[in-house]
Amino acid sequence: MNRKKLFVASAVSLALISSAALAEITFRNTITGAPLDMSVAKSGGNEAVFNQFKETGKNPYNGDKEAVQKGHDLFMPACSGCHGHEAEGKLGPGLADDYWTYPSAATDQGLFEVLFGGANGMMGPQYVNLSTDEMLLIMSWIRDIYKGDPKKAKWLKK
Repeated sequence: MNRKKLFVASAVSLALISSAALAEITFRNTITGAPLDMSVAKSGGNEAVFNQFKETGKNPYNGDKEAVQKGHDLFMPACSGCHGHEAEGKLGPGLADDYWTYPSAATDQGLFEVLFGGANGMMGPQYVNLSTDEMLLIMSWIRDIYKGDPKKAKWLKK
């Protein structure tokens, strides 16, 4: 009888762990911590890639040279006015080094949260200007041009 209860408890625990592993990440506002409402995002792009990102928090476009080029092409009109043509920083901070104004941006999830929901200062939410897919493409370019210490590149860790 005790073995049967142990088996049932183990099976239930395994099912709960498995379903938790498949759960989507809750994206949060960088400043307030409130959940971000993904339903307000500009439509368009590769939803399958974004769905994968929602499950893992890792940008599927990182390291994809074609995606990186698309990200650069999107960055120029959308971001370079404040962050510089090479993300060196102008009105907004540089994006290619070890320093992150918001340390959470050292992860793909954190950088997405800053892009989507905005931050302090002039960094407004970009969900009205860019689709979630376009944000991931831009992020892939930012990660590709990184010039900092690879040990600090949290997005590279498995």
